[in-house]
Amino acid sequence: MAVHQANAGLPAQAQTVPLRAWSVLAASTLAFMVCFVVWMMFGVLGVQLRADLGLNSTEFGLLTSTPVLTGALMRLPLGTWTDRFGGRIVMTVLLVVCAVPVYVVSYATQLWQFLVIGLFLGCVGASFSVGTPYVARFFPPQRRGLAMGVFGAGTSGAAVNLFVTPLLLNAYGWRVVPRIYALALLVTAAIFWLASAPDPGAGKRGGSLLDSFKVLRDPRVWRLCQYYSIAFGGFTALSLWIPQYLKNEYGMSLVMASAFAAGFSLPGGVLRAIGGWLSDRYGAHAVTWWGLWVAWISLFLLSYPATDFVIHTIDGTAALKLSMPVAGFVALTFVLGAVFAFGMASTFKYVADDFPDNMGVVTGIVGLAGGLAGFLLPILFGMLLDFARVRTTCFMLLYGIVWVSLILIYLTEVRRTPVTG
Repeated sequence: MAVHQANAGLPAQAQTVPLRAWSVLAASTLAFMVCFVVWMMFGVLGVQLRADLGLNSTEFGLLTSTPVLTGALMRLPLGTWTDRFGGRIVMTVLLVVCAVPVYVVSYATQLWQFLVIGLFLGCVGASFSVGTPYVARFFPPQRRGLAMGVFGAGTSGAAVNLFVTPLLLNAYGWRVVPRIYALALLVTAAIFWLASAPDPGAGKRGGSLLDSFKVLRDPRVWRLCQYYSIAFGGFTALSLWIPQYLKNEYGMSLVMASAFAAGFSLPGGVLRAIGGWLSDRYGAHAVTWWGLWVAWISLFLLSYPATDFVIHTIDGTAALKLSMPVAGFVALTFVLGAVFAFGMASTFKYVADDFPDNMGVVTGIVGLAGGLAGFLLPILFGMLLDFARVRTTCFMLLYGIVWVSLILIYLTEVRRTPVTG
């Protein structure tokens, strides 16, 4: 009965949302999407750089994941600064400052140079912890799940990267790509400043950055870190890894491999708004739990490597070959990208509902956990590939992580709460 009444009130609530809030949401989503394109560009450029620099799988994983590290580490301080100075100011400064290291990438010639510059340009990945609390403050609680989902659709920048970067690379060479993206950051900063509004929550929280860590005493924060490390960490890592996986496993060109890889990244971005709506309607808890089960099944199927069987029959031997066709791979990664999107949206529905006065800080902490997972996973993918020489080991690793996480979530939360929605 309570759920029915809450949902019945949504249209009235939607009418009370001012036009300024929608403008802030649109500007913030654009800024986040452009930041995500830049943050993920090594996933495509890295394939060319791997050939030019002669990198092994582990070095390739390190190259692609280095920007993710600083994007993760900067989420907490940027989330805290957003609470203090306001999202409009912090986001604009971030876009302008990060244009410099992005441009400098075009002059790098050695792996260590790409790694050092990647640490600086990776700060754009922290834009999420700026936009999330900033956008949430303009919307009533009944609409925050949808607003967070729409803003989170900026992760579709991973798909934009997979479409645009290969075309720019083939047309102009890889050194032109970061120069174009640096200009895009500056243009986006101007658009964002003009279309956004002062943050109504700026300056309402005091204390130092060290004080922000006090929220870690709340066990709910640790659970949210666990959820987000699966959803966002898995999404980020696979967005970086799948292009080269398709290129090597199926013998595709980089352009074609990137286009097929967008079948994972695109739903991971654009369907996030649906995840927010589902979280508003059925609760973040139910969306997170059932999404993990779908991810578990998808990863189990993706984990199985190409295998040849020899079957002894009464007439002799028969050969049977099992392998994942391209169509099956694209379909399963599409589903996986969608449930990761739902998981990302449901996590921040939790944040908005449970920590309305500490959204910037909690967003930063949770984002830090997800970003660190996104940093470590590509490196682990490369190490497993170099060791086992089986490309599907990346999905095997994620399958195991999701399996363990399902057990932990059941023990800590599901037993005490209905999950039927």
